[in-house]
Amino acid sequence: MKAHIFYVEDDETLAFLTKDNLEQQSYEVSHFPNGEVAWNAFKDGNYDICVLDVMLPEMDGYTLAKNIRSMNDSIPIIFLTAKTMKEDKITGLSLGGDDYLTKPFSIEELTLKVDIFLRRKNVVTPSDSNIYKISSEIKLDSKNLVLQRPSGDKDLTQKEADLLKMFAENKGTTLKRSIILEKIWGTDDYFLGRSLDVFISRLRKYLSEDESIKIDNIHGVGFRLVNK
Repeated sequence: MKAHIFYVEDDETLAFLTKDNLEQQSYEVSHFPNGEVAWNAFKDGNYDICVLDVMLPEMDGYTLAKNIRSMNDSIPIIFLTAKTMKEDKITGLSLGGDDYLTKPFSIEELTLKVDIFLRRKNVVTPSDSNIYKISSEIKLDSKNLVLQRPSGDKDLTQKEADLLKMFAENKGTTLKRSIILEKIWGTDDYFLGRSLDVFISRLRKYLSEDESIKIDNIHGVGFRLVNK
């Protein structure tokens, strides 16, 4: 079953692009242009996660989130907003929001955050396949924690497999350190950054026999799996 996203955004162009991109990732997306219409739909629908703009006509995103929380205290809520003030973020989180993306945001970051929260809820996500093609020579069997290479299979730890799977699902895309830590370790902790660097070094070593693939370090941002 596809995860069902409850998406509320009054900017028609942004809504079209975001909905289209999420649907290309095999999510089911129901889009609503204002808070009042969205609230009526939420009461009658069945959704797995909410993605809410804050500045909405009829009913703003904060009020909508408050109403949603009165009805469902466990569904994840991600706010999308042009507001950058710390107080705005605190307001959203205090009303029951789980995360907050400031516009303009990348669709890759939104997709990763959606995936993180759905996995925490144990909802099936579109990336739940088992075999990932890392390169023409190397494949990852994420279910059995095995890296298949010409020189022989390499057993992986759970976190090694999870990290490599994340890179494979987002090949060519720069993954922020904070997003990786949040998804793989469950928290964006500064001190876990050292652990991440160790795991990146291990994966580079495991992949080194195929010179067509590498994990780039994007200074100050994160990492990216690319073909050379």
